[in-house]
Amino acid sequence: MILYIAAGLLGLLTLSIPVGVVLFLLGFGIDRFFTPFPLMRALGNLVWSSSNSATLIAIPFFVLLGEILVRSGVAERTYSALDRWISWLPGGLIHANIATATMFSATSGSSVATSATVATVAMPQAERLGYDPRLFSGAIAAGGTLGIMIPPSINLIVYGFLTQSSIPQLFLAGLIPGLTLALGFVVVTALICIVRPGLGGERRVFPLVKMLSALKDLVPIIVLFTIIIGTIYRGWATPTEAAAVGVAGALAIAAVFGGVSVPMLRDSLLGTLKITSMIMLVVIGASFLNFTLASAGLGQALRGFLEGLGLTPLATILVVVLIYIVLGFFIETLSLMVVTIPIIVPLVEAQGYDVIWFGILMIVLVEMALITPPVGLNLYVVQGARKSGSMTEVMVGVLPYVLVMLAMAVALIAFPQIALFLPGVL
Repeated sequence: MILYIAAGLLGLLTLSIPVGVVLFLLGFGIDRFFTPFPLMRALGNLVWSSSNSATLIAIPFFVLLGEILVRSGVAERTYSALDRWISWLPGGLIHANIATATMFSATSGSSVATSATVATVAMPQAERLGYDPRLFSGAIAAGGTLGIMIPPSINLIVYGFLTQSSIPQLFLAGLIPGLTLALGFVVVTALICIVRPGLGGERRVFPLVKMLSALKDLVPIIVLFTIIIGTIYRGWATPTEAAAVGVAGALAIAAVFGGVSVPMLRDSLLGTLKITSMIMLVVIGASFLNFTLASAGLGQALRGFLEGLGLTPLATILVVVLIYIVLGFFIETLSLMVVTIPIIVPLVEAQGYDVIWFGILMIVLVEMALITPPVGLNLYVVQGARKSGSMTEVMVGVLPYVLVMLAMAVALIAFPQIALFLPGVL
């Protein structure tokens, strides 16, 4: 059955069939050949129950929040402000790419949206200032992955929904690893540009007056992040309610900067509709596939297989990490999560590991999948924004940042408190 699923998944994806549809087709095939029950009779109830959740309502709100910030010009102002503050480092403007991605991740919740935003704003600067296209574009693709780690994260919401774990706790757990990853990206960029100065372009130093005047463009994003996360942890709002508050805050910020217009609102709503529809189709399709897999006994078979190997808890985690790295080459990230969580998480919990900690480890591995070919979505987003050069340049450019992510995965396994410290304190 596992070979059937793997071959079917890769074959259907090769035909460019939408991922959500692929998950349904695989579920139908498993139902037809591997289950003794007519599961199709339960399809309607399953579709309804897997989508009828107040938690999932947060997804369109966070997507809309990001759309408003992008289309109103707030993201471009943030980028320009960060350019004035950190372009003096070895690597120059590349650090502004990473810093903007980090700040935008703290409000958008989406990796693809973060990458698209930074790439659209930053790419015109690369050739004009003489930056190496590989490192410049690779930093954008890698920085964009922070959108699913730094709260609020749509992927963490989906993980919390599927595992019935605390989303506020997941948000807290993702904060230190997310910021550490961002710092790691900055450090590795600086080291590369110290060794190879020609890759980093011009280091620019701005007058203190201009640096201070740019702070006004950073304040809105910081305030918005504080409002969203603060209302959740003060107990004033659920993640869904906080997302709605964030949308109102984003509209207010856009209005202050003069970015609100009928075309902007129309495009933001249309973009939200498209992205949310894609996410929900994947979630519902994966729920159906997981239901058929459970009915066919795959979960029990896999659990029995791993238990039969007699692996230690650490060895089990290392095997799971390897599985995610390999699958990440071929499967879109959200699909990878929702397909594997019902099978892998019970195995991990049975070994005595914390479900919150594993959620953060999984997100790091999923982040790697976003920038590893052939299916890494961020690679295609950044290449689309470049409008010149080859995809190979982007693939080469992300390699140093993949190593940073691998180091973070190792650190999380060795020191679980990196993720569990804040949930345990707050």
